[in-house]
Amino acid sequence: MSDDIDKLLAAIRLLDMKLTGRKDGRQYILEATDVVYIDSIDKHTFLYTSNGVYESSLKLYELEAKLADRDFMRASKNSLFNISHIQVIEPDFDRRLILTMTGGIKLIVSRQYAAAVKEKLEAYCE
Repeated sequence: MSDDIDKLLAAIRLLDMKLTGRKDGRQYILEATDVVYIDSIDKHTFLYTSNGVYESSLKLYELEAKLADRDFMRASKNSLFNISHIQVIEPDFDRRLILTMTGGIKLIVSRQYAAAVKEKLEAYCE
């Protein structure tokens, strides 16, 4: 029963979470639930949604801390993903995982984070 309550609370917190991102010189307020994954490239952090790509002023580690008790997990040293957007999970060589996300986006979970992702997914899908 407590696992179900934890899932429900995480979903409620995620619904209430807002993130900001820049696109085409404009600032947008985004629902955290709409973010499929977050990537950091050359000291810039990007939020990927089904509606586009937005640049965040926050660093990846800051977003990770902000989203720690939500449905976001680390996929690699430079990316986070939203568990609720996973459509397909495939094993890859060298203990990595390939995630197919909403919109057909493919993410690779490095072997360093694969075990934690598997564990979280098992708890998430119960």
